[in-house]
Amino acid sequence: MANGVTYGLSAVVQTKDVGRAVRVANALEVGTVWVNDFFVRDLRVPFGGMKSSGIGREGAQYSLEFYTEAKTVCLSNR
Repeated sequence: MANGVTYGLSAVVQTKDVGRAVRVANALEVGTVWVNDFFVRDLRVPFGGMKSSGIGREGAQYSLEFYTEAKTVCLSNR
């Protein structure tokens, strides 16, 4: 049922069984899975969805590349 939708941004799994949480998380077609919590986010890892969710990834290196332009500045040491 969870994978039968058009979108796949995120999902929450509620369980006391860690093994089950890992199996369900691996089977879900989403970009982020929270286990026994919601929207705890580490800004060092990418965030984004699968399927028709969003326009790609953000966070970590993805944001750095999206929001910056490379520029070379040459300084004389004379």
